[in-house]
Amino acid sequence: MFAKYGIFFYIYEMNIVDVSTDELIPIEILPVEKTDYKFISKNRYFFNWKEEQNQEVLKLIIKGKNDILGLISYEDIPEEWRFHIRLLTVSKENKGANRKYSKIAGNLIVYLAKLAIRKYGIMGCVSLRPKTQIAQHYIKNYKMKITGMTLSLEVPEILDLINQYENE
Repeated sequence: MFAKYGIFFYIYEMNIVDVSTDELIPIEILPVEKTDYKFISKNRYFFNWKEEQNQEVLKLIIKGKNDILGLISYEDIPEEWRFHIRLLTVSKENKGANRKYSKIAGNLIVYLAKLAIRKYGIMGCVSLRPKTQIAQHYIKNYKMKITGMTLSLEVPEILDLINQYENE
Protein backbone atom coordinates (compact mmCIF):
# COMPACT_ATOMS: atom_id res chain seq x y z
CA MET A 1 0.00 0.00 0.00
CA PHE A 2 1.10 3.57 -0.67
CA ALA A 3 -0.31 6.66 1.00
CA LYS A 4 -0.04 10.06 -0.60
CA TYR A 5 -2.57 12.82 -0.82
CA GLY A 6 -4.65 11.03 1.82
CA ILE A 7 -5.47 8.17 -0.58
CA PHE A 8 -4.34 4.58 -0.13
CA PHE A 9 -3.76 2.41 -3.13
CA TYR A 10 -1.85 -0.65 -4.15
CA ILE A 11 1.23 -0.22 -6.31
CA TYR A 12 1.52 -3.16 -8.66
CA GLU A 13 4.69 -5.23 -8.87
CA MET A 14 6.82 -3.12 -11.17
CA ASN A 15 9.58 -4.61 -13.31
CA ILE A 16 12.31 -3.59 -15.68
CA VAL A 17 13.74 -5.96 -18.27
CA ASP A 18 17.31 -7.25 -18.46
CA VAL A 19 17.95 -6.68 -22.16
CA SER A 20 20.46 -9.54 -22.52
CA THR A 21 18.22 -12.23 -20.95
CA ASP A 22 14.65 -10.80 -21.16
CA GLU A 23 14.41 -11.50 -17.42
CA LEU A 24 11.93 -9.37 -15.45
CA ILE A 25 13.69 -7.59 -12.58
CA PRO A 26 11.50 -6.28 -9.71
CA ILE A 27 11.97 -2.60 -8.91
CA GLU A 28 10.95 0.04 -6.43
CA ILE A 29 10.30 3.74 -6.95
CA LEU A 30 11.12 5.77 -3.87
CA PRO A 31 11.72 9.41 -2.93
CA VAL A 32 15.34 10.53 -3.35
CA GLU A 33 16.95 11.12 0.02
CA LYS A 34 19.41 13.95 0.73
CA THR A 35 22.23 11.41 1.08
CA ASP A 36 21.51 10.09 -2.44
CA TYR A 37 22.66 13.35 -4.04
CA LYS A 38 26.32 12.63 -3.32
CA PHE A 39 26.04 9.60 -5.67
CA ILE A 40 24.04 11.33 -8.41
CA SER A 41 26.59 12.81 -10.82
CA LYS A 42 25.94 14.76 -14.01
CA ASN A 43 28.29 12.34 -15.80
CA ARG A 44 26.05 9.34 -15.06
CA TYR A 45 22.62 11.02 -15.00
CA PHE A 46 23.08 13.81 -17.64
CA PHE A 47 21.79 16.68 -15.47
CA ASN A 48 22.85 18.50 -12.32
CA TRP A 49 20.26 16.87 -10.07
CA LYS A 50 21.39 18.89 -7.04
CA GLU A 51 19.44 21.77 -8.61
CA GLU A 52 16.28 19.66 -8.13
CA GLN A 53 16.69 19.15 -4.37
CA ASN A 54 13.78 21.48 -3.59
CA GLN A 55 11.47 19.59 -5.96
CA GLU A 56 9.75 16.23 -5.67
CA VAL A 57 12.33 13.72 -6.94
CA LEU A 58 11.88 9.95 -7.21
CA LYS A 59 14.46 7.24 -7.91
CA LEU A 60 14.06 3.84 -9.51
CA ILE A 61 16.12 1.04 -7.99
CA ILE A 62 16.18 -2.75 -8.22
CA LYS A 63 14.43 -4.21 -5.17
CA GLY A 64 16.95 -4.83 -2.43
CA LYS A 65 19.68 -2.75 -4.11
CA ASN A 66 20.76 0.86 -3.72
CA ASP A 67 22.01 1.67 -7.24
CA ILE A 68 19.83 4.35 -8.84
CA LEU A 69 18.87 3.43 -12.42
CA GLY A 70 16.51 6.31 -13.16
CA LEU A 71 15.32 9.62 -11.75
CA ILE A 72 12.26 11.81 -12.21
CA SER A 73 11.63 15.30 -10.85
CA TYR A 74 8.09 16.62 -10.94
CA GLU A 75 5.72 19.24 -9.67
CA ASP A 76 2.05 18.97 -8.82
CA ILE A 77 -0.06 21.67 -10.48
CA PRO A 78 -3.47 21.26 -8.79
CA GLU A 79 -5.23 24.09 -10.64
CA GLU A 80 -4.57 22.18 -13.88
CA TRP A 81 -5.09 18.67 -12.42
CA ARG A 82 -1.67 17.56 -13.56
CA PHE A 83 1.76 16.42 -12.58
CA HIS A 84 4.47 18.07 -14.68
CA ILE A 85 7.73 16.20 -15.25
CA ARG A 86 10.59 18.65 -14.79
CA LEU A 87 13.40 16.17 -15.50
CA LEU A 88 13.49 12.50 -16.39
CA THR A 89 16.57 10.40 -16.98
CA VAL A 90 17.99 6.93 -16.93
CA SER A 91 21.56 6.17 -15.90
CA LYS A 92 24.21 6.32 -18.62
CA GLU A 93 24.51 2.52 -18.96
CA ASN A 94 20.75 2.23 -19.51
CA LYS A 95 20.48 4.68 -22.41
CA GLY A 96 20.49 3.80 -26.09
CA ALA A 97 20.81 0.60 -28.06
CA ASN A 98 23.39 -1.02 -25.76
CA ARG A 99 21.49 -0.43 -22.53
CA LYS A 100 21.54 -3.00 -19.74
CA TYR A 101 17.89 -2.60 -18.67
CA SER A 102 14.79 -1.38 -20.49
CA LYS A 103 11.51 0.13 -19.24
CA ILE A 104 13.14 2.43 -16.67
CA ALA A 105 11.73 5.72 -18.01
CA GLY A 106 8.38 4.09 -18.76
CA ASN A 107 7.98 2.84 -15.20
CA LEU A 108 8.75 6.31 -13.83
CA ILE A 109 6.16 7.88 -16.15
CA VAL A 110 3.57 5.21 -15.28
CA TYR A 111 4.19 5.71 -11.56
CA LEU A 112 3.57 9.44 -11.91
CA ALA A 113 0.50 8.78 -14.08
CA LYS A 114 -0.93 6.59 -11.33
CA LEU A 115 -0.39 9.40 -8.81
CA ALA A 116 -2.23 11.80 -11.15
CA ILE A 117 -5.19 9.44 -11.54
CA ARG A 118 -5.35 8.76 -7.80
CA LYS A 119 -5.36 12.48 -6.99
CA TYR A 120 -7.38 13.93 -9.88
CA GLY A 121 -9.41 10.98 -11.17
CA ILE A 122 -10.33 11.03 -14.85
CA MET A 123 -9.16 14.66 -15.10
CA GLY A 124 -5.60 13.63 -14.15
CA CYS A 125 -2.81 14.48 -16.54
CA VAL A 126 0.97 14.09 -16.84
CA SER A 127 2.97 16.57 -18.89
CA LEU A 128 6.54 17.30 -19.84
CA ARG A 129 8.44 19.74 -22.02
CA PRO A 130 10.86 17.60 -24.01
CA LYS A 131 13.96 18.60 -25.88
CA THR A 132 13.07 18.72 -29.57
CA GLN A 133 15.10 15.65 -30.53
CA ILE A 134 13.36 13.36 -28.03
CA ALA A 135 9.74 14.55 -28.46
CA GLN A 136 8.98 11.86 -31.08
CA HIS A 137 10.26 9.19 -28.65
CA TYR A 138 7.63 10.22 -26.06
CA ILE A 139 4.91 10.42 -28.70
CA LYS A 140 5.73 7.00 -30.16
CA ASN A 141 6.56 5.03 -27.00
CA TYR A 142 4.22 6.57 -24.42
CA LYS A 143 1.40 7.87 -26.69
CA MET A 144 1.85 11.45 -25.47
CA LYS A 145 -0.02 14.17 -27.32
CA ILE A 146 1.30 17.57 -28.35
CA THR A 147 -0.34 20.22 -26.17
CA GLY A 148 1.26 23.54 -27.04
CA MET A 149 4.85 23.67 -25.77
CA THR A 150 4.40 20.44 -23.79
CA LEU A 151 3.53 16.81 -24.37
CA SER A 152 0.75 15.36 -22.24
CA LEU A 153 -0.84 12.10 -21.23
CA GLU A 154 -4.51 12.12 -20.33
CA VAL A 155 -7.21 9.51 -19.87
CA PRO A 156 -7.64 7.16 -21.77
CA GLU A 157 -3.95 7.08 -22.83
CA ILE A 158 -2.84 7.10 -19.18
CA LEU A 159 -4.96 4.02 -18.50
CA ASP A 160 -3.64 2.31 -21.63
CA LEU A 161 -0.04 2.94 -20.55
CA ILE A 162 -0.70 1.73 -16.99
CA ASN A 163 -2.36 -1.39 -18.38
CA GLN A 164 0.56 -2.01 -20.74
CA TYR A 165 3.13 -1.83 -17.93
CA GLU A 166 1.05 -3.86 -15.48
CA ASN A 167 0.54 -6.70 -17.98
CA GLU A 168 3.98 -7.06 -19.54
